[in-house]
Amino acid sequence: MANQASPSSAPLQSGRWAGRTVGITGASGALGRALTKALIGEGAWVIGLSHSPPPKVQASIDEAQEWVRWSCGEERQLEPILKNVDVLVLNHGMNPGGDQCPETLSKTLEVNAFSHWRLMQQFETIADQDQNREKPRELWVNTSEAEIQPALSPGYELSKRLIGELVSLRWNNRSASQGKALRLRKLILGPFRSNLNPIGLLTSGFVANQVIWQANLGVNLIIVTPNPLTYLLMPFVELVRRVYCRALRINPPDR
Repeated sequence: MANQASPSSAPLQSGRWAGRTVGITGASGALGRALTKALIGEGAWVIGLSHSPPPKVQASIDEAQEWVRWSCGEERQLEPILKNVDVLVLNHGMNPGGDQCPETLSKTLEVNAFSHWRLMQQFETIADQDQNREKPRELWVNTSEAEIQPALSPGYELSKRLIGELVSLRWNNRSASQGKALRLRKLILGPFRSNLNPIGLLTSGFVANQVIWQANLGVNLIIVTPNPLTYLLMPFVELVRRVYCRALRINPPDR
């Protein structure tokens, strides 16, 4: 971990997210850096959660104020950090392209789906145990437009559809008290330029600003894409999942 300062020692800032601590996985990627910049501009204190080595010094005011290095499978080691986080953004991932060998598919599912799922459960438990907060915690999960659209990568599509379905299941199986303790948002993002997709149509900065703008409006299903079909299909898909899950549910909302 590389700590440059602490939230209490930071100068007071104004903005929608002022005074809130935000943890971002995949913080060293294009979107992670763009979200960090946008959130700091809104007054947030950002902790970068990355598989890459943390920078030795904070190169600019637009970079995360703290860095924590972690790896998939070691989610429990983040417990002390997550307890102090107000907003957790699950943004890490990998794109195997056309590689469909079993080893690559297993790694893709682990990084893009199972690791997200474990962190979701971990953060939900933390929120359940600390419900007396002025503002609820928030959990943002980047599932990608690949949840419902082709992405020219079968393994990537499979993993994103899996985590997308799991987020939808959690939306439809949480009690009222859980909803007050933790706000769950899903990010459906179209192709933006990054190391995973160097030919993306959108810039990561544009996508990040749109995500923050929609979050400020109170939107839970955040969609940013040049594809107009996604704006029509995704809400319909979520409605169908809601009806399907609730019609077949035999257990009451958990915990």
